[in-house]
Amino acid sequence: MILAKSTAMATASFFATVNTDVTPLLSSSSVIIGKPSLSKTISVRSSLSFSRKTRITPIRAADQSPAVAVSSPAVEGIANRSQTSLKSRLRGGETLYGLFLLSFSPTLAEIAAHSGYDYVVVDMEHGHGGIPEALDCIRALNAAGTAAILRLPENCQTWAKKALDLGPQGIMFPMIESRKDASKAVSYCRFPPDGIRGSAHTVVRASKYGIDEGYLGSYQDELLIMCQVESAEGVKKADEISAVDGVDCVQMGPLDLSASMGYLWDPGHKKVREMMRKAEKSVLSSDPTKGGAYLCGFAMPHDGPAAIRERGYNMVAGAVDIGLFRNAAAEDVRRFKMGLVNDSDGEDSLDSGKDVDDEKYWSE
Repeated sequence: MILAKSTAMATASFFATVNTDVTPLLSSSSVIIGKPSLSKTISVRSSLSFSRKTRITPIRAADQSPAVAVSSPAVEGIANRSQTSLKSRLRGGETLYGLFLLSFSPTLAEIAAHSGYDYVVVDMEHGHGGIPEALDCIRALNAAGTAAILRLPENCQTWAKKALDLGPQGIMFPMIESRKDASKAVSYCRFPPDGIRGSAHTVVRASKYGIDEGYLGSYQDELLIMCQVESAEGVKKADEISAVDGVDCVQMGPLDLSASMGYLWDPGHKKVREMMRKAEKSVLSSDPTKGGAYLCGFAMPHDGPAAIRERGYNMVAGAVDIGLFRNAAAEDVRRFKMGLVNDSDGEDSLDSGKDVDDEKYWSE
């Protein structure tokens, strides 16, 4: 009893005498815009004095106190994205912008989410990872408030079952070439009697390990089923594929399409473009509000994100994580090598700062 009383008095005395400097990292007042300086230290501090009468209460997720409220538009946007499914946003008329993730790096997935992408496609078809690696990426994306879509290695019941149990917002089936292929893909995503999806909903992540008691009643409304049209045969049947009940999106695949037409090294060939336009018109002629599908695709060097958005695409993937890093790395090396050439010519070196990107070394 005496020990407890003395401990309480000591604790109260500590809070009464100590002033704590707090840097509100998430407060909009702490955001510094402009070129960072290596020679200056900038700090935003708020001195809080505690007294014996101060009551410290834990911060709950529902609290909206000005001290913890985040006013940054970017952060608010992420919060909104985390609360609304891709399917709902498409129905609301939004055009969504995404990224393909082939590295299976949770760190890059997290960076993509914080950068503001509406969705990230974790690519198990061309990426090196499988189910365990995909799960790590989904967790990183979910934590940062961005929707994850899994692209399967093939149109297969087993892969679909394992992928769906992880709880992505969307699932993408490659190389769909007919109504039959599309119908099979949908059946893999639905529990009996509507489909043939294997059931372990009482313990898998998709149902929050069985904690989400409403999962069986809502999973169809929240899951985005995407079928890829990426062959000449698939283009011929694009209208039938987009009309299959349960197919939410038709994802165009220009690279495989060009390969199937004999133009592997020339995806921008006139004949490939004509075939793409034919498929696009087939999908766009369907009405998503009446059972049709949304049109989705990814940008190419000859067909950028703005161009395909203008043609009516509802979901646009503008880049691949590996491609972004490759380009940045190659440019970084090029700039350094050019600096060495300039040095040999007697010009100013990189050390002078003349040829250095102001934003490049911000982390130092």
